[in-house]
Amino acid sequence: MRPLFVLTLAVLTSTLSAAPRAEHVFIVSIDGGKPKVIHEAEMPVLKKLAAEGAVTWTANTILPPKTLPSHTSMLTGLGPDKHQVLWNDYMPIRGVVKVPTVFSLVKQGDAAAVTAAFVGKVKFRHLWQKDSLDVFDFGGPQDIAPVAGADEIEKRVVPCQTVAKGASSWIPEKKPRLCFIHFPDADAAGHKSGWGSPEQKEAFKVCDQALGQIVRAIEKAGLTDSSIVLVTADHGGTGKNHKDDTPDDRNIPWIAWGKGVKKGHSITTAVNTFDTAATALWLLNVPLPADFDGKPVTEAFESPPATEKTGGS
Repeated sequence: MRPLFVLTLAVLTSTLSAAPRAEHVFIVSIDGGKPKVIHEAEMPVLKKLAAEGAVTWTANTILPPKTLPSHTSMLTGLGPDKHQVLWNDYMPIRGVVKVPTVFSLVKQGDAAAVTAAFVGKVKFRHLWQKDSLDVFDFGGPQDIAPVAGADEIEKRVVPCQTVAKGASSWIPEKKPRLCFIHFPDADAAGHKSGWGSPEQKEAFKVCDQALGQIVRAIEKAGLTDSSIVLVTADHGGTGKNHKDDTPDDRNIPWIAWGKGVKKGHSITTAVNTFDTAATALWLLNVPLPADFDGKPVTEAFESPPATEKTGGS
C-alpha cells in the first residue's frame, strides 16, 4: 500500500503545484501613461486599483520608448534586441513579430484557452500571430489577412470608450484566459497638446472611465475572485513626444490588482515593461522561455497556501 500512497501523493502534489495562481489575466495599457500626469489627472478607478493592490510608479519601458517596440516587449517578455520590432508604424510588408507572444505561449500550453486583444491602433497587427488570438478587435473584430491602405489606416485611432465597449460586451460571454486592452487617447492628446496639458489630463480622465467599464465587465462575468488585472503603460512623454532615455519618457506605472495581490503594497523591486509578459505567464502557470528578459513581479503577490508549494518548483 505504501508505494500506491506515495504515487498518489506525488500526483496530488504535482497537480497542486501546477495550479495557476489566477484563472484569468487582463493587461490594460494606457498609452502614454506618464505617472506624474496620472497623479495630476482625475482617475479614481486607476487610483483605487493602485491603493487596493500592489503598485510602482517608477517602472521603466525599453529604449526607444516608442509605442510598438514597447508594447512588443510588454507582450513578448523580450527587449528590442531580441524581438527586433524596431519600427513604430503599421508596415504590412514587415509581417508579424518573429518571436512568441504571451498569446501564442498560452495557446501552446492549452489550445482551448481563450485569448484576445482590443486595441486602439492598427500597428498592433504586427503582434497578431496566426492562431494566437481568438479575437483581434480594432474598432470591431478584424480578419487576419493584411489590410489595404496602410498609410490611411495608420492615422486612425479607435477611442478608448469604443475599445472598452467592445471588450466589455465580449468578456462576460467568452471569459478569456488572457486579454490585452489598449487605450490610445492620452498618447494622442500628448502628441497634439503636450504631456501634462489640460487636454491630455482630460484624455486620462476618459481612459479611467474606460478602465471602469473593464472592471465592471470582469465583475459581471463573475471573474473578480479568479482574475488579476495588470494596469501599465508603454512610455511617458515630454513636450509633444517620447523618444529619450529620461525618467519623463521612460517611467511608467505598473499596478497589479485582484486575486492574491498584496493589498496596499508599494513594489520595491525594479520593474521593466517586459516583466508584464513574464508575470502574466507566471500567474497562468505557463512556462517562461529560457531566453526571456522579463521576470515575474512576484513581490506583488501573496505566497500561495502551503499545499500549493509542496514539492517546490
